[in-house]
Amino acid sequence: MAIELYNDGNHKCIGFYDLVIGEGIQSNQFLVVDGDNSALLDPGGDLIYNDLFMQSYKYLFTKNLEFVIGSHQDPDIISSLDKWMVGSDCKIIIPTIWKDFITHFASPGRLRDRVIGIPDKGMDIQLGMATLKALPAHFLHSEGNFSFYDITAKILFSGDIGASLVTSDQQYLVENFDDHIQYMEGFHKRYMRSNQVCRYWVNMVRKLDLELIVPQHGRAFKGKEMIEHFLLWLENLECGLDLITQDNYKILKAV
Repeated sequence: MAIELYNDGNHKCIGFYDLVIGEGIQSNQFLVVDGDNSALLDPGGDLIYNDLFMQSYKYLFTKNLEFVIGSHQDPDIISSLDKWMVGSDCKIIIPTIWKDFITHFASPGRLRDRVIGIPDKGMDIQLGMATLKALPAHFLHSEGNFSFYDITAKILFSGDIGASLVTSDQQYLVENFDDHIQYMEGFHKRYMRSNQVCRYWVNMVRKLDLELIVPQHGRAFKGKEMIEHFLLWLENLECGLDLITQDNYKILKAV
């Protein structure tokens, strides 16, 4: 199911929400098009490559794909990059810390001169006349991790931040935040590093003019009121190292 998250006639943001069927965790893929320029964000792995290729064809001619962008290095994020590189002349944009790791997802030599590393402080990505801002999201959950803000569409592609474990046949927007917490809480307590890091990210994000926060798993947060519900929940969440004790590091007794 391709959903137009934004479309002003020239600039478009498309979300693909139901390509993972059966095996694998539900995940979302995103296409940003500005005029004749296009970029895929977190395009996933071989599990969905064929379906994503066919569904995205409505919005871009693959040879014109300019960038494949990965928020971090996980297989559900960017393990299909070799196929996108064969089908286009695209450049790969990935956190600098993971540049050497993604060579395991590509044929030998194919990445040469085609990888752009995002420095830890972030950077601006020029896509046609539009700008995507790579915003630091380190340790949420990956050590080198970024969210991407589309200035034109006022959309934040947040990666695993805000992710919810839902089935692909459910609506793509959060409608009742309190009810939605149950789908986010366990994931965030385990995968996010600490409350301190969550608060740093929230402080940064509150400075943006936002209409939509779109995670890589599950439902999106639309409208300033719903976005603030999410940010308030996240900045008060105890997670990761906050919950670790010596009980998590014990030698099991022999049975």
